[in-house]
Amino acid sequence: MIKSKNDPDYIFEEYKGYTIASHKNNVVGKDIDNLIIVYKSDEFPKHGYIIGLDDSKLSGHRKSVPNNIEDAKAYIDWAVKIREEKEMATQPENAYDLRVNKGMLPIIDIAGHTFYVDIRMDMLRPKDDFLSKGIVFSNIQNYYDEDKRTYTIPYNPTTHEFQEPDYKNIKELPKDLIAVEFPSERLLDRIGWNRKYGFELTHGLVHQGLKLQFEAKLIPWEKTFLVDLIKSNLKAEKNQQKTKEKQEPDRPKKSNTKGRKM
Repeated sequence: MIKSKNDPDYIFEEYKGYTIASHKNNVVGKDIDNLIIVYKSDEFPKHGYIIGLDDSKLSGHRKSVPNNIEDAKAYIDWAVKIREEKEMATQPENAYDLRVNKGMLPIIDIAGHTFYVDIRMDMLRPKDDFLSKGIVFSNIQNYYDEDKRTYTIPYNPTTHEFQEPDYKNIKELPKDLIAVEFPSERLLDRIGWNRKYGFELTHGLVHQGLKLQFEAKLIPWEKTFLVDLIKSNLKAEKNQQKTKEKQEPDRPKKSNTKGRKM
């Protein structure tokens, strides 16, 4: 869309290592027609983020919301803060201090939404969604792989909850659910695990290290047990239909002989 900072249709501003491109037709107040694009300065003009455009694909069709230059700066402030927190959390000494002395809970990104790893509450607790029931560890034990030490669960990206499909009657791959994989609670929060079960806080950290940032993997349904289950359900349905047809009595054929008129 934009090839250089000499583009006559845009006004450019540098802010905290980002380049803000604001279309000259934009108005000062928030407006749904305002076009503002934010770039990391070292990625201009290849990769940009359009302010006020929800293109996540998780909440239905893409949509625009009113925005202005202040929303662009607020987005950059948020992006800078997240980047700094990630950089701190990836350093073992900082991660230990943040977790133990400052009480910061580990977080995990699941399909674009942030969850707190809250072992005390036995759950992955969604951030900024108080209506969601989240993901309770005791409810997903059947989805735990002891060899890989991971959970692979069906997840509703709209409600931000663990949600099982109707396994008994399912005939096709779910369209409103996705499959996600993430580590066990012991790996997600070794400090919280140690506290819960009475170990020294540093127990296991030498071998496993300490992280405060995780990201769940998206697993295609085709690589889960659901494919075989659907085949089994379809086969069972077909067999039931055959059995039903055999049990139905033969219907008498209609006669082609015309009756005598009175």
